Amino acid sequence: MTPIETTAAPAAIGPYSQAMRVGNLLFVSGQLPIDPATGAFASDEPVGQMRQCMTNIAAIAAAAGTDISSTVKTTILVTDLGQFAQINEAYGAVFTAPFPARACYQVAALPKGAQVEVEAVIAC
Repeated sequence: MTPIETTAAPAAIGPYSQAMRVGNLLFVSGQLPIDPATGAFASDEPVGQMRQCMTNIAAIAAAAGTDISSTVKTTILVTDLGQFAQINEAYGAVFTAPFPARACYQVAALPKGAQVEVEAVIAC
């Protein structure tokens, strides 16, 4: 197992790694919509938060020597599934077919009051 860390994505806010590489897979921890340059949320809106989550995942993938286009599976956590259509559109803009496998769940709350969090498994 090899931990992956980059300053191009927000630092972990607890006892975990941004990502762990195991063999040919990169397991990216749930990414909040934090802009690493400011330490603040990139947006107050769910769509903007989704975009920042995906930007963070892309930065971690690059640090591991792979690319977000090699994503195999994602898990999306949202605090309001009523925003799903807009969040899904922002998510879909990142990928082309064949799309990664995915799960999406509504949760009661996310760390720091985020509205969106995304984790990923990416091929290396």
